[in-house]
Amino acid sequence: MSGLVEVELKAKVGEVEHIRTELERLAPGVDETYHDTYYDLADETLTARDQELRVRTVTNDAGSRSLLTFKTSPVEEASGSRPEHETELADPAVADTVLKALGAVEVIAFRKLCRNHRFNAEGREVLATLVEVPEIEGTYLEVETLSPDDEVEAGLSTIRTVLARLGIGDGDLTKETYTGAVAAARQPEGE
Repeated sequence: MSGLVEVELKAKVGEVEHIRTELERLAPGVDETYHDTYYDLADETLTARDQELRVRTVTNDAGSRSLLTFKTSPVEEASGSRPEHETELADPAVADTVLKALGAVEVIAFRKLCRNHRFNAEGREVLATLVEVPEIEGTYLEVETLSPDDEVEAGLSTIRTVLARLGIGDGDLTKETYTGAVAAARQPEGE
């Protein structure tokens, strides 16, 4: 079955103001707040399969919208790029009720402060997002595009070109997850 893969690379940013300026040159940014809730089955089946199930509510000056997202296991290990299946929700509370009735449990919920820049690069739609998560230190840059599953390497090439233009090299990349970092930050000292 052919589908779309979310091809993404993430970097921890040192020169935040430089990156902000360069991104604004590429495309005007939009500030959005993401309220993310991740779910798994009680036996942690999704975690064991390296899959994600999330309800996200995105809020900006124009209002809010909510999305249900399922990400399957990575198809490209170095970047963690994975097929993504997403649909808009009319009511995230109903989705929460349905997921829990089906046996899902809430694993973690947190907030991300994002500035999104959408533009075209090498014929592809690209989303570059500066991310801050109040519970963890640092600013992150995510650059992503959706690619057919047989064009993942080409999508990664485009993303690396964008990152290079922003002055981000391979040494700046991270596979650290927000879920893992937030969970670690919430652990009491000594655990």
